[in-house]
Amino acid sequence: MASQPLALLLAIALSVSTLPAAEWTGWRGPNGDARVPTGSLPTAWAAGKNVAWKTRTPGPGTSCPLVVGERVYVTCYTGYGLEPGQGDQKQLIRHLLCLDRKTGEELWTKRFEPKLPEHKYAGEGSYHGYAASTPATDGKRLYVFLGKSGVYCLDLDGKQLWHADVGGGTNRWGTGTSPLLYQGLVIVNASVESGSMVALDQKTGREVWKTGGMSSSWNTPVITRSPGGTAELVVSISGRVLGLDPGNGEKLWNADGVHRYVCPSVVAHKGVAYIIGGGNTSLAVKVGGRGDVTKSHGVWRLSKGSNVSSPIYHEGHLYWAHDSNGSVFCQDAATGKIIYQKRLEPRPGRIWSSPILGDGKIYYTSQHNGTYVIAAGPKFQMLAHNVFSDDKTRTNASPVPSRGQLLFRSDQAVYLLGTEAD
Repeated sequence: MASQPLALLLAIALSVSTLPAAEWTGWRGPNGDARVPTGSLPTAWAAGKNVAWKTRTPGPGTSCPLVVGERVYVTCYTGYGLEPGQGDQKQLIRHLLCLDRKTGEELWTKRFEPKLPEHKYAGEGSYHGYAASTPATDGKRLYVFLGKSGVYCLDLDGKQLWHADVGGGTNRWGTGTSPLLYQGLVIVNASVESGSMVALDQKTGREVWKTGGMSSSWNTPVITRSPGGTAELVVSISGRVLGLDPGNGEKLWNADGVHRYVCPSVVAHKGVAYIIGGGNTSLAVKVGGRGDVTKSHGVWRLSKGSNVSSPIYHEGHLYWAHDSNGSVFCQDAATGKIIYQKRLEPRPGRIWSSPILGDGKIYYTSQHNGTYVIAAGPKFQMLAHNVFSDDKTRTNASPVPSRGQLLFRSDQAVYLLGTEAD
């Protein structure tokens, strides 16, 4: 018979092993770097080819799906924001869908009534709509950010556990940052809603800390480590790059940044943060400083960049796509030197989706002309261009890896890609 301590350990191990496995836990994956560490991924697909399933959604959305165990979670919206200048905001409903990962069957839907008025769906910048924030999960709960309507915590069956308000502001470009989980906290860049970074207790929704000064920032912060090993929360705002203490929100350092509103998320590697934005700016800053570190910690700055899509770091290089001219870039991470700048063919049009990297491949998804698969390396090589001939709706979401397959969402449907060997 097992001793009491051994029996307790076995019980704990069994309970942990039966928890659902959360694979891609939020925006840009568990490390916020959009990198898939191991395994193969599909290269080519089309309508009816290499598609395990396709499930139509009730309405559009630009958030990325999540996978927890045998369930897929994704948000969308209906009732308003479908055509510029038309409709009634009172009809707006946001949805959280739960799909069966094996079949794509809808298991349940959670509806969220909005806090009105929302931003008007009118101009080009508002076309991303009202379901732009990717949820986050710890494998036990789901955390959904819906702008001025607040942050919702749900269990995996859709039961609401708590709801928290992070501000009532709106912007004509809408909201778009995603929640970040860190050591019992849900951290939200509520730049639009309250001009602040807000940390909530994961279990209760209680505000733990709040830091102001988050101006014109539509990007999700990232956790990185300073040379001394301490955690830092790095975010790009208009004019500055900020390093905060993620435990209490204290502003640790700041540096000259993108002199415009900022959409791309920061990517960090071995004590250096890489920032792009403003359409024509990229820069690198060493983390771990104090105060204004522009001169002491600035590594390089270049007049090349992208306005919307976030970068990827891989083996000494940065990779990113320009949002409007159809070009993809490879940049030396140590110096900022452009290694290649290639215009994609056929022309992709606008790229607002952020790329992901896995299996030696980078996936760039355009709004209306499919996904381009590029070899991950300093020599440009296009491996595939994939288009769904029966889905012409917009795509602003990044693909999401799942067990050697890819989850892909457009304004019309969610797809699970990969049934055939490449």
